[in-house]
Amino acid sequence: MRLFAAIAFVLCALSAKPLETESAKILATLPFPGRSQYIFVESYLKALAAKGHQVTVINAFKNKPTPNMRFIEIPRAQEFSDEMLGLLNFPLLWQQLNAMDFILVRFIEVTMEDEGVQKLIKSGETFDVVLSEMLQMEPLYGLAQHFNATLIGFSSFGTDRKVDEAVGNISPISYNPLVTSPRTDRMTFLERLENHYEVLVEDLHRHFVHLPLMKKVFKKYFPNAKKTIEEVMDSFSLILLGQHFSLSYPRPYLPNMIEVGGMQISHKPKPLPEDIKQFIEGSPDGVIYFSMGSNVKSKDLPQETRDTLLKTFAKLKQRVLWKFEDDEMPGRPANVLIKKWYPQPDILAHPNVKMFITHGGLLSTTESIYFGKPVLGLPCFYDQYMNVERAQRVGYGLGLDLNSLKQEELEKAIHTLINDPSYAKTSSAISERYRDQPQSALDRAVWWTEYIIRHKGAPHLRAASRDLNFIQLHSLDTFAVLLGVPILVILVLLKLSCKFLRAKKQKCPHADKVKKQ
Repeated sequence: MRLFAAIAFVLCALSAKPLETESAKILATLPFPGRSQYIFVESYLKALAAKGHQVTVINAFKNKPTPNMRFIEIPRAQEFSDEMLGLLNFPLLWQQLNAMDFILVRFIEVTMEDEGVQKLIKSGETFDVVLSEMLQMEPLYGLAQHFNATLIGFSSFGTDRKVDEAVGNISPISYNPLVTSPRTDRMTFLERLENHYEVLVEDLHRHFVHLPLMKKVFKKYFPNAKKTIEEVMDSFSLILLGQHFSLSYPRPYLPNMIEVGGMQISHKPKPLPEDIKQFIEGSPDGVIYFSMGSNVKSKDLPQETRDTLLKTFAKLKQRVLWKFEDDEMPGRPANVLIKKWYPQPDILAHPNVKMFITHGGLLSTTESIYFGKPVLGLPCFYDQYMNVERAQRVGYGLGLDLNSLKQEELEKAIHTLINDPSYAKTSSAISERYRDQPQSALDRAVWWTEYIIRHKGAPHLRAASRDLNFIQLHSLDTFAVLLGVPILVILVLLKLSCKFLRAKKQKCPHADKVKKQ
């Protein structure tokens, strides 16, 4: 009987088919002008389209025609990119948060007032899923309730307290630094104190300034909304995080928070353009790749900083690939090749590329680690400071202050990273840990998206923490009872004892005289 049961079990297992996902209509809202945010999800969106899903993308760029993909382009968002960077240089955190809100509202207005977006909203069209970038542009989440669609979020920089809050996740500030800070999970007492203070400032600003502002913007563009903005913010079914524990540090996640860091990286690098290939392979001492990403433009660096870079590069034995946004660069040394855009992952994959000088963005950091390249970080804003600090702490990179860059320091850092093998060794070790996964980040992202589609939003993944208020979530009410009842009992006993002693004294008024005699 056991034999027949085992055979039957095997036959059932062999005949079982994986669940199939019906073709879904997906709307992706990515109006942020930083191209790196779109690069992070571009392969993912194309993979969904390749599986038969109909994908509509709202972004700020020109796009190539792709089967099953429709694009609503908002180039006006690009106008505010430079303005955004200029406004984030305030000395106080509260001022920086105000400036960020100003820019975010501009992005929301440009998106919602775009002719193509308005036409889509009024079209009567339906969607199964709305995929939204989680950059505190909460009114855009309202497109999910407008189209009665499941809301999925993605965060190219990983998670933070605001992302955690959206799904009811725990984010202890004792080892989770503010994402905009130059701290890591290993903080000293003073760093934890500073972290706690900045988190408090950010929380106060969010609840008393940011969210009331976003509530007004939400009502402006969705006056007949079926849900309030609070209900919309509480409706995320899944969040895709551009992070991985091997690249950062272990921390709590709920089941509907999926790490997909590096999903933009192709596991089979494409052949390099011939001129770039010859430049790289023709350098006997190797090549340095230098890029400040898509938001910070090298051409706009102060002349003093550019001169420091040029003088340093001219003295190197290595050749330098420099992502530079102009056609000409005055004073360019012979060992420097400039281009407005480079196929970054394909360049980092080349064995003759020895190191990466970067702004420290998470995508660039992930790609450099994936291909085992040491990094020299020149952070400018947001999570870049934390990423560069982590590179220094772990030992796969160094960091310098871009605003006070000195030629001697830059030369020393470059020579250290190239000549000290420990940095490349550490980067390679982390690369091995990252690559040791049962499936690629891209496959994981697609699988979980289809899981949410198959299970109609997967409400069974919703944590009970999302239905508790602050007092209940942190057990302040029950703790008050557990702490308060014993104290109350002690107070009552003390009061009764006092009454007993007073009563005893009244019954024997001459007790003190008797004792004296």
